[in-house]
Amino acid sequence: MKVAAALAVTVLTLGALACGPSTNASASQSGGKQAQNTPVAGGDAAVSADVAGGGDLSMKPQGPLAELPPNEMGMIPVLEYHVIQDHVFDEFERPPARFQQDLEELYKRGYRPVSIQDVLDKKIQQLPKGISPVVFTFDDAPPSQFAFVGSPGKIDPRSAIGMWVAFHEKHPDWGYRGVFCMLPAAKAGHAFFGEKGIDGQQSAWRFVKVKWLADHGFQLCDHTLWHARLDRYPDAFVQQQLALGQVAIDSAVPGYNVTTMALPLGMWPKNKPLAWHGSYTNPKTGQTITYDFNSVFEVSGNPNLNPYVPGFDPHHVHRQIMSGNALEATLNRLDRPGPGSRYVSDGDPATVAKPSAVAAAGSTAPAGGATK
Repeated sequence: MKVAAALAVTVLTLGALACGPSTNASASQSGGKQAQNTPVAGGDAAVSADVAGGGDLSMKPQGPLAELPPNEMGMIPVLEYHVIQDHVFDEFERPPARFQQDLEELYKRGYRPVSIQDVLDKKIQQLPKGISPVVFTFDDAPPSQFAFVGSPGKIDPRSAIGMWVAFHEKHPDWGYRGVFCMLPAAKAGHAFFGEKGIDGQQSAWRFVKVKWLADHGFQLCDHTLWHARLDRYPDAFVQQQLALGQVAIDSAVPGYNVTTMALPLGMWPKNKPLAWHGSYTNPKTGQTITYDFNSVFEVSGNPNLNPYVPGFDPHHVHRQIMSGNALEATLNRLDRPGPGSRYVSDGDPATVAKPSAVAAAGSTAPAGGATK
């Protein structure tokens, strides 16, 4: 990522982008750094060292396993969440009780969270036998996803992160992995999880939250500065939105490697490749920011192929908006044997399990793993 320190200062002085100071200037990468004894829900507990950095994907499962044979040519659900609140007005809102139910439903069916980078890097091969990967994505950075109560570090147990922390305490093999596609300069509090007292969130807390996510293994994702519909703007504007969105993340977590982005409303720019690669030059300083994302999230679609299957395209990652009974319907489809069924690990990183039903459909495992 070609970002000079002066560029971060330039972004922070933009009228639309009001961000608080970073609490730690040390660098973090896409997997996050290790952090111990971080205050969590209620302010009287600590995140254990095993989840600092996301947790161990190969950790022995303590809950139920998939009731299907190993299938490492199978599909991976990529879930999309927005506002977590009780009053549901449209498909972009999920009641907290339903979010909690989603966690329980996935766990009892043998799923464990991974990041999209874990999928691309084929780290899903590390999952124990009988476990399936699921990718959680959170868009727009509203306070309901990650809120503090009264002071920084005291996580609101009603927020998505608060519920995630509590769920991990109950199920230690449910790690801290997922993708947060954030807006640093949107209106109505959607700027790094809240500001200006909206929903009780102070502007100074924003960088604390972003860095907490990176330190604990959650992946940070570019979602433009303020949710601009990229299909409505010229190439130069598209690149500015994505480049400065990346700089804003870097300002919160210096040195962070942003490797993915989510299309606002699923709308592609007219020049499609600009969604994953481009650059913006500051007209005042002449300095250039380059972005190069290895994956792009769309808004809707079916469960996604995995990297061992021909046709997998990381620049077109399908997601499913979590509304109503969408999760249960999707999981039921994935539990049906045959082509289109879910990815289930065989527990052996050296092999790619290929069930006979999948083999009959003509799928093949690429180089990098033996097929059995």
